[in-house]
Amino acid sequence: MGYDPDRIEAAFAGTSLAGLPIGHGPSGTVLVTDVDPDHLYEVWQAADTMAPVLGCRPVMVTDDFDDTLRIQPQPAPGPPEPELRAFARAAETSDPWATYRHYSEDEQVFDVRGVAGVDVTALLSDVPLPTSPPALERILYDRLLADAGLHAGVLDRVRLVTQTEYWYTPDSVMLMLMPTGDVRTSAYWIDFYGALTPDDQQKLAEVLARWHHRWDARLVASWGTMLQFQVGRRPAPGDEAWTVAGQLKALAPNLELSRWEVAVALPSGDAWFVHNRP
Repeated sequence: MGYDPDRIEAAFAGTSLAGLPIGHGPSGTVLVTDVDPDHLYEVWQAADTMAPVLGCRPVMVTDDFDDTLRIQPQPAPGPPEPELRAFARAAETSDPWATYRHYSEDEQVFDVRGVAGVDVTALLSDVPLPTSPPALERILYDRLLADAGLHAGVLDRVRLVTQTEYWYTPDSVMLMLMPTGDVRTSAYWIDFYGALTPDDQQKLAEVLARWHHRWDARLVASWGTMLQFQVGRRPAPGDEAWTVAGQLKALAPNLELSRWEVAVALPSGDAWFVHNRP
């Protein structure tokens, strides 16, 4: 996508992006600065609506942790097309869930009260031991689904994790327009602590592509150690929610809730939060 300020400004007219400073960003991107942090989601939605027209994908970024992220006086060249095609091919043939695994899969104990603090011990009173913690979690989740009252109590405590109110808001917010319309390829420009190597960046690209295909999950923001998604199709309670909860926990080891709690929350909201930090 060539940087054409007149074309971009014309597309922004009448939207929440109208009048914001526009300039050259890193590696062939375009940056839009001075975004009001309190309205970052609305700004992203406006840019996402225009993505097919502009031929790019939008993501909110911040310079709170990287003072080199700023409008540049001259355009910086983006990657050559052959490099992007090779990146996308490598991503498509990768197995991201062989790399991204949550440490809880190897733990020998887990707290049945979860982070939300709802004691569901009684649901496991008749489970024979020894039973592995991952198996216990799944049994707990399935039995919780069958107990409407207890499930409602847990959901009331955990639903926030799938609401935009749970998201992190930086002090300084910018919109980055990545010069591609392809979800998988867009990961080339994503700065995420969970994908620091080229190999891991390709696996992140495949996660973005699979989530977009299955759940219409669209990356709203990348804050370095955090990713925030808008989701168009919620996973249903049961196997779907359980699978996605495991994937979120694998990509987001610093997401505070237990897997069974995330699975309870997922069908109730349209926002996903990934947290992976040192």
